[in-house]
Amino acid sequence: MKKLQDLTLKEFLEKTAANEAVPGGGSTAALTAAIAAALGEMVANLTIGKKHYVGVEERMRELATELHACRSRFVNDIDRDAEAYRLVMEAYRLPKEDEAAKRLRSDRIGEAMETAARVPMEVAEKAFEMLHLLAETIGKGNCNAVTDGLVGAMACRTAIMGALLNVRINLGGIRDDLLVQALASKCDRLEEETTAMEQELIALVKKQL
Repeated sequence: MKKLQDLTLKEFLEKTAANEAVPGGGSTAALTAAIAAALGEMVANLTIGKKHYVGVEERMRELATELHACRSRFVNDIDRDAEAYRLVMEAYRLPKEDEAAKRLRSDRIGEAMETAARVPMEVAEKAFEMLHLLAETIGKGNCNAVTDGLVGAMACRTAIMGALLNVRINLGGIRDDLLVQALASKCDRLEEETTAMEQELIALVKKQL
């Protein structure tokens, strides 16, 4: 089967719009994070080689490399999230004709739900780390591309929030109460810090326009 990341843009959109659960919000959040990384790379690359930015050129090369790595990871996460959800669907399809089968099915659902929560949490955490890289490209990079950088940061914010929603929706199926509490608390913190950071970047860029 062709990977989601290998579909053309039109094919991905058509598949997303179809009456199937995959790709859904989780895969889309990963794709959005990849787009955010690409925009950050662009700002860094548009800064490298410009005489007015000689002082930050070395750092911009580093940022371009780091953001490229982020982009590659998020592209892979498109399929990782889809696979995690497929495990959930497969678990729900298991037979339940007797008590033993029901217990096995319940255990498999719980395990799949945990995976389906952990994958988007990893996406959210990595995207939050990337938001700081994007903020640096906005603050130090080519001022002619500052709005492109901000679009990247805003896309990153959307990716984080979308991934966290996919964490939350799976918490109800996880049996480990301590894990549920930890993931919910992490969601709250990341949402709060991401929103605040986005607003700071919007205000910063608006001052330059």
